[in-house]
Amino acid sequence: MMFKKTAPAVLLGAALLAGCGQEKAAEVKLENHVDQASYGVGLQFGRQLAGEKLELNTDALVAGLRDAMSETEARIDEETIEAAFAKMREEHVRKQEALNDEMAKKSEEFLAENAKRDEVVVLESGLQYEILTDGGDGAMPAATDTVKVHYHGTLTDGTVFDSSVDRGEPAQFPLNMVIKGWTEGLQLMSPGDKWKFYVPADLAYGARSPSPQIPANSALVFEVELLEIVADEEQG
Repeated sequence: MMFKKTAPAVLLGAALLAGCGQEKAAEVKLENHVDQASYGVGLQFGRQLAGEKLELNTDALVAGLRDAMSETEARIDEETIEAAFAKMREEHVRKQEALNDEMAKKSEEFLAENAKRDEVVVLESGLQYEILTDGGDGAMPAATDTVKVHYHGTLTDGTVFDSSVDRGEPAQFPLNMVIKGWTEGLQLMSPGDKWKFYVPADLAYGARSPSPQIPANSALVFEVELLEIVADEEQG
C-alpha cells in the first residue's frame, strides 16, 4: 500500500498521528471543529497504518512533515526515497512469505493432531467435523439452497475473527456462495444440528488473506448451528 508514488501522503498521516512526540500529543486540546477534524484525520491514517505493521521511525516522519509544511528543501532526493520504499517493500514481502509458510505448517500440524480425536470425523476432502448437538433426522440442504445459520469462527489458536453469535443475528446465504468447507459440511447437517468444523486452508481462503484477522494459509474453526433451510418464497 505505502510503497507507491503516493506513499509520502500516507506517511504524512502517520506523522499526524505521531504528532511532535508523546508529551506534546498529550497536551493537544480538541476544543473546536478544526482541532477535532485534525484529530480525526490522524485517527484514520493511524488505523490504516496499524494494519500495515511497518517498522517506521517516528522522528523521521515528523521531520518530513515539518519540512513539507514549511516548504523547506528536502533532506534527501526523490531517487533515494523511492529506493528506500522499494527496500521496505522487499523486506515486507519477505517477512510476509515467511509468516505464510509458518501458518501453513501450524495449520497442518493442528489438523493432523485434531484428526486423532475419537469424536472427530475426517472426510475425504480433508474437512473435519464433530457433532456438538444432534438435532435429529431431517432434510439436508443442497448446495443450491439458501440456509440460515448461527456461527462462531476462530483461528486454530482460538482467536475470534467473526461471529454471528456475538452479533446476536443469524446469517443467511446461498450455500454455494461460501467457502468450500462450509458448502460441503452444511450439506451433511439438518436443521437443529450444531457441528464444529475444522476447515483446511485449501477449503477456506487458501494462500490469500481475506482480512487482517485471517492470515494466509490458515486452517479455520467454526461452530455452526443450522437454523433452517430457507424456502424459495422467503428468499424473495
